[in-house]
Amino acid sequence: MTSNDPQTVACRVTSIRRYPVKSMGGEALDRALLDRRGIVGDRWYAVEDGDGHFASGKNTRRFRRRDAVFAYSARTDAAGAVQVTRGREEWSVGDALLDQHLSAHMRTAVHVTAEASIPHQDMGAVSIIGTATLDWCAATWGGDSDSRRLRANIVAETDRPFIEEEWQGTDLHIGSAVLRVVERAPRCRMIDIAQDGVSPRAKWLKKVSNDRGMFLAVYADVRTAGEFAVGEHVTVSPNVRPQ
Repeated sequence: MTSNDPQTVACRVTSIRRYPVKSMGGEALDRALLDRRGIVGDRWYAVEDGDGHFASGKNTRRFRRRDAVFAYSARTDAAGAVQVTRGREEWSVGDALLDQHLSAHMRTAVHVTAEASIPHQDMGAVSIIGTATLDWCAATWGGDSDSRRLRANIVAETDRPFIEEEWQGTDLHIGSAVLRVVERAPRCRMIDIAQDGVSPRAKWLKKVSNDRGMFLAVYADVRTAGEFAVGEHVTVSPNVRPQ
């Protein structure tokens, strides 16, 4: 990179992933729309219990650990409706049979609900990780570099591990959208759980804690809504790059 250019090409987008129902498996996208909330449709739905907690891999004020949710996957069909699958079974979000099936497997009454006053996202609007970071993790900690275990929205092709952490406080221009990288992403036990079509062959959580202070990938907020696609360049605005 050179700081003399008004915008310096940093890398390109290699994959985009959206999760229509929080904590379920997601879908790969060739192109995505961004609004102020994030990728349109990402984590818009969640599995909610009677106390208002959302199914997740951890227990917090908002979430409840319900590992049964990881056996399900969600995708958006051509008409824009969200379909949920488990094995060979499939339901549309809003189908009472889906809620019954989830309730039986979670052993408590739950239902799939759209986001309202309580956000379904953990922290930032969009999560980003670089390919060099993934490759470093696999080479150092074992296993493979499949980004699905981290549930990142955007994977960017990078030439140096953890360079995305240096983007904190900068604007990323991707297609017609602009993102502001705001913080590193803290990890939880989900990175070691079989989910979203990947079964981790090596445990990373303890290594992330010991070697990276429990942080891996970054979160970004949306400054300018827009559209971007796989293969597009990501550029960094040097005038806001931290010194």
